[in-house]
Amino acid sequence: VQLQASGGGLVQAGGSLRLSCAASGRTFSVYDMGWFRQAPGKEREFVAAINWGGGSTDYADSVKGRFTISRDSAKNTVYLQMNSLKPEDTAVYYCAADTLDYGLGSRSDEFDYWGQGTLVTVSS
Repeated sequence: VQLQASGGGLVQAGGSLRLSCAASGRTFSVYDMGWFRQAPGKEREFVAAINWGGGSTDYADSVKGRFTISRDSAKNTVYLQMNSLKPEDTAVYYCAADTLDYGLGSRSDEFDYWGQGTLVTVSS
């Protein structure tokens, strides 16, 4: 499975961005997809995840009510709509896929394929 993330950029605090992650290859083997982020000097952290088949979702507490994860099965694409962005949301955002059926997880080791990352910068 190959993952291509896009949509990052520079936005002012309070603004919005939508990230996309296009999956290709053995997409039929994907059970869940997720978004993680890594800020400078910090560890990678979970943002959101979605079950590819049923659409169940999970979010980190820090983004609940502001971010929405969704998927378009026909396009093999998962999205992360980010609203009310804050400077602390600044990070490289990575999409990831679980093809081993770990369940709707929030740990990095529950995802076995990763995209290249897209930078989101939120100015104050």
